[in-house]
Amino acid sequence: MYAIIETGGKQYRVQEGDTLYLEKLPAEAGETVEVSKVLAFVKDGELKLGTPLVDNARVILKVIRHGRGKKIIVFKYKAKKNYRRKQGHRQPFTQVTVEKIEA
Repeated sequence: MYAIIETGGKQYRVQEGDTLYLEKLPAEAGETVEVSKVLAFVKDGELKLGTPLVDNARVILKVIRHGRGKKIIVFKYKAKKNYRRKQGHRQPFTQVTVEKIEA
């Protein structure tokens, strides 16, 4: 059994026991989070698609930790104009594990 959920503007294919890195969620480590934006799920080989969401379906996630991703460098440069701008960025994330898929 697996489901396709949407959170943080992205879509994920999840199964029970999976570990995911999502956009930062407003929950503390150890708490559970419910995602009700289930776009589709498969149970016993039968596909159920939502229009756009599946009714009465939800995925329970347990927050493991929060962190920040690897640093990326944003470098702007214009040739022959003495223009250079360097900026770094680290995207915050929440590591979660899928506890239960209810559909």
